[in-house]
Amino acid sequence: MPVNTRFGTILRTMLLGSAILLPLVATPAAAQQAEAPEAAEQGGLTEIVVTARRREESLQDVPVSVTALSAAQIQKYDMTSLEKISTQTPQFTIGRSSNGSGAQLTLRGIGSSSTSIGIEQSVAVVLDGVYYGQGRVINEGFLDLAGVEMLKGPQALFFGKNATAGVIAIRSADPTSKPEFMGRLGYEFRGKNLVGEAMASGPLTDTLGIRVALRASNMFGGYFRNRGTDKTYNTFDIATGVTTPHPARASTRDNPGEQELLGRVTLKWEPVDRLTMTLKANLSSNDTDNNSWNYVPFACAAGTYALNPNVKCERKFNVYQNNIPVDIAGNQPFSRKDGALYNRYRSWAVTGTAEYALDGLTLTWINNYNENNNRWSCDCTFVSSNLAAAPSSEKSKYHAFSSEFRAQTSFDGPVNLLAGAYYQSTKRDHTQTGAFANIEDSSQPANLRYLAYLKRSETEGETLSAYGQVSWKIVPTLEFATGVRYTHETKDSFLVQPYVNAAIQGIFLQNSTIFGDQTFNNWSPEATLTWQPTRDITVYGAYKTAYKSGGFSNSGFVSGTTIPSDVAFNPERARGFEGGVKTTLFDRQLRLNLGLYSYKYLDLQVDYFNSATFAFITTNAGSARTRGVELEFQYAPRALTGFELHGSLNYNRARYGSYIAPCYGGQSIAAGCDTSFQGALGQDLSGKPTAVAPKWTGSLGASYDTALSGNAVLGLSVDTRYSSSYLASSFAHPLSRQPRYLTMDGTVRVKFDDSRYEIALIGKNLTNRFIVGGVVDAPNTGVGTGTNVATPADQIGFVSLPRTVQLQLTARF
Repeated sequence: MPVNTRFGTILRTMLLGSAILLPLVATPAAAQQAEAPEAAEQGGLTEIVVTARRREESLQDVPVSVTALSAAQIQKYDMTSLEKISTQTPQFTIGRSSNGSGAQLTLRGIGSSSTSIGIEQSVAVVLDGVYYGQGRVINEGFLDLAGVEMLKGPQALFFGKNATAGVIAIRSADPTSKPEFMGRLGYEFRGKNLVGEAMASGPLTDTLGIRVALRASNMFGGYFRNRGTDKTYNTFDIATGVTTPHPARASTRDNPGEQELLGRVTLKWEPVDRLTMTLKANLSSNDTDNNSWNYVPFACAAGTYALNPNVKCERKFNVYQNNIPVDIAGNQPFSRKDGALYNRYRSWAVTGTAEYALDGLTLTWINNYNENNNRWSCDCTFVSSNLAAAPSSEKSKYHAFSSEFRAQTSFDGPVNLLAGAYYQSTKRDHTQTGAFANIEDSSQPANLRYLAYLKRSETEGETLSAYGQVSWKIVPTLEFATGVRYTHETKDSFLVQPYVNAAIQGIFLQNSTIFGDQTFNNWSPEATLTWQPTRDITVYGAYKTAYKSGGFSNSGFVSGTTIPSDVAFNPERARGFEGGVKTTLFDRQLRLNLGLYSYKYLDLQVDYFNSATFAFITTNAGSARTRGVELEFQYAPRALTGFELHGSLNYNRARYGSYIAPCYGGQSIAAGCDTSFQGALGQDLSGKPTAVAPKWTGSLGASYDTALSGNAVLGLSVDTRYSSSYLASSFAHPLSRQPRYLTMDGTVRVKFDDSRYEIALIGKNLTNRFIVGGVVDAPNTGVGTGTNVATPADQIGFVSLPRTVQLQLTARF
């Protein structure tokens, strides 16, 4: 389809979605204009303040591509998780994964695969100034937020570690100067999810403030229907030669059946005008009935699942999974005695921040300790079948301590400086068990009898980093800024299988330890030129670089041919250019921003799952490049107070530059599996798209608030999000294609008694689109890899939530 035709189709589709709201607002808007012309003169755009350069600046002044969500926007759509936040940011996609890192976060077509726990995300998550690099951060609940900023592209200087594709910067709310209380009760109808939230904030003394926020939820149903059927897992006892059947009941619960408890306590102390000290303590508890609750077999070569023809592969919100046989689950480590599937996530964190303001100099010191523990149990074939079962379980622990000190000047003169130092120490402890190949060994202790392997891996890391920037106002309207970050990092790791069933010790080695002692050093410079000919126009251009450390694939296996380089991977680096124009027009009624970028990624980290052997390995793509253009606007006419229209249109082309990669399961010679990758079958992905990289994305939305009789205010909003098609696989698997889609979110809310009370109806994905944010080859599928007669592996997708509608009641005092 020609580009201009496609552009027109996209624009018409999004306009159609927003047109639903316009008839609703047209009549009351005209009445308000006639009755209160003086109020109509107020209107216009409100100022948006961001901290993209670690200081407060107007969105329109900062020379960075930023999408900002205010506290009001976050509350409007109940954006209390990263997945919910991604629904409002068209180029940002999340694929929730059951194991490995726990998620695939992708921005502008660059992200990190989810299947290895040792890989950190290219899209960094920063909460209250603290870096969280683990994909399992999606299990964190983000409540009581002050704002969210999505910084696109490499962000080495200000946010430091591992932000090669971008940063999601989240700020939680601070204590208020006056007492404030909020209580909220919500019910989501499809998942039968009951949610309660409470907040109390205010001063304890003249210098000390406190804020306490709690959120709890209990899901009595789920969003995905479990259509699995009972199956039988037969095991052959290598000690006695007896085959024993093990009934595995279908999991009948709708998924995820989530229970969640979140809490935060914030203390803010200002003993003198110049000194501010803040202490934040967070707690997160999350339980689901299944760790792979969104794993849908959606595309199969034969139309049905290769190992069970009764399972249709279709784009519906159905999963087909089984509990672990009770007689096996009673012995397997980390599994429940009744064989039920589950995921259990616990985390806590403490962050202390001190800021001291001198004349022209601000000193900031941030210290954080965070810890999380995740356990799960699953039949990791993910689909009901008598032909395959893989009862597996895992326990992974992670903790990190970080300290950052920063000094920043704000002199009246033309030159200002920023300097800082950062330290982080981390430890990951990973234990996993798995049963497959239909084997057991009754001569072993009960906790090992049904296992194919027991695997342990650890990584201890330490990071030292220093950074600095000098900014020079050449003339009052022209500023040049340049800076660099130096990073020194070490990671000491090991991987070992303390137990391997004797029947497969020829494939996997028992008690053979692979060590990985890694040291990385990197300089990441950047330079930006900013021109502001008027206060309402900002033109900027920047050269940026970034770095993500290498690591160790804790999810790997030790076989007879495994060497350290098989499970260790190199750092990922990015460099390129970005520029744009930011304008505020028509008496501050229209905000119109245009940006363009081109970045090259070297040694892009890509994780690979071998569906035949259950082996995980992280590879480095030789290079990848992403280029694009982004247009954003926001319109708030003064003649129509309370009305606002906003949208974006983005073009992105993300392609591998050079990459000899593993073949996907069941890839034939004709389909490109005709070369060698590290001594195994490989394909040339040069010029092929990266994973989750749509060419076109966009959004269009509108909101309107109008006064009703009796001191009530009616609020209406609708937001649409468009994406063109893309491949969800990092290895160009043709069955992984996600077709283009349009989603729509909408809210209706009424506020009473000066906004003290509010009733809201919140709808998300009202078009009920089936969206795949990542994929994995279905285990034990895909045959004939590297031959002329091959059948591609079936595709299991990490699927986003279907249509949800929530009724919400709020009281504020």
